[in-house]
Amino acid sequence: MKQPLLAVAIATIVCSLAACQRPASDASDASAVAAPVATPVAPADAPASQPAAPTTDFAALAQRLVTQSAAVKPGEVVLISGRGHDAALLEEIAVEVAKAGGHPMVDYSSDALSKRLFFDVPEQYDSQPDVLGTKMAEVVDVVISLNNSTAENLLEGADPKRLAVRSKASEAVQQAFQRNNVRTVDIGNNLYPTAWRAERYGMPQEALAKMFWEGVNVDYTELQARATQVKAALAAGNELHITNPNGTDLKLRVQGRPVMASDGIISADDIKQGGPAVAVYLPAGEVYTTPVPGSASGRVVQTRTYFRGKQVDDLTLDIADGKVTGMSGGGPGYADLKAAYDAVEDVRKDLLSFIDLGINPNIKLAADSKVGNWVPAGAVTVGTGNNLWAGGDNSVPYSQDMSLPGSTVTLDGKVVVENGELKL
Repeated sequence: MKQPLLAVAIATIVCSLAACQRPASDASDASAVAAPVATPVAPADAPASQPAAPTTDFAALAQRLVTQSAAVKPGEVVLISGRGHDAALLEEIAVEVAKAGGHPMVDYSSDALSKRLFFDVPEQYDSQPDVLGTKMAEVVDVVISLNNSTAENLLEGADPKRLAVRSKASEAVQQAFQRNNVRTVDIGNNLYPTAWRAERYGMPQEALAKMFWEGVNVDYTELQARATQVKAALAAGNELHITNPNGTDLKLRVQGRPVMASDGIISADDIKQGGPAVAVYLPAGEVYTTPVPGSASGRVVQTRTYFRGKQVDDLTLDIADGKVTGMSGGGPGYADLKAAYDAVEDVRKDLLSFIDLGINPNIKLAADSKVGNWVPAGAVTVGTGNNLWAGGDNSVPYSQDMSLPGSTVTLDGKVVVENGELKL
């Protein structure tokens, strides 16, 4: 639910956790940038393209994030990350962590810093192992990150081969955080209300902000019950068949595969299970699983997506025996997207790796929106590459997620999503 999160010195541990555990839905490649060390919260010097004003109570939200979503316990170390314009919420979260007996460490970053940490750092260090990142995986118990970059094209002009090398260097960090069962709460989920994102979804920024905070503040107890129902249905089934008027026609098997959920709560059972079970992506509301290896076949078409701010039309993946056999697309962003894909010299990037169903009733995009998202009830997303976040074993530091709004999904012949409407 995932890109999202969620690579890599400390703030990028957060970024890579949210965007390395989860594919970055806006395909901005921001997770490939090395990041700053932890510092006190800086003044809220908002950039020119700042988020819309919040429509929620930060104190109440912070208390909920710390006690309910992250389940912070006395003595735990909590890494909190965001940008300067998040200062008010970052501080509220830090106070709530301390009130719960935890030890907050607040990390500050910015779009400008993230960009400079790629373009101003010599290429010779791209493959350098992230010693600090792996050490932090041994120290931190919880990560709470605000995944809200205000720019979508930070890495415009970046050498795709350098980005691939940097991502590869981060693979061990993601594995370490998951191996050590570090609990993660990512706030954003490609819905954070920036001006450019509102434009993508075809709504005013104020409307996106209202929807975002309503989605974050959904009743998690009800959402958890809904997730349990959908998880049970997928766990009891075998063959999924996804179709869409845009030409998508994909079959895959899921029998025996673990079924996970982002329902806003890291429960005691989640903590006992560990690994990908101890991550939530807010706004929450997703159920996801991984296909039986080699079982996926057909075609996936994403009508519209964006790569570093450039439109990509009809991105098409041909799938056979569980892996990509062909890719095509159009629009001004396709050449750069394809170059980024070609730069990754790892066959695991081609494996069809997950399917994700949205279940959040408070997130509603326009019926004619060509750009999708993970979490609206009835949303369908599939993807290739990294699937550790979804309970799989593919840790390749690359992913391509494909939002398929308006899809129909059957499970062993029974309709579970019809034309974008959840039927379970």
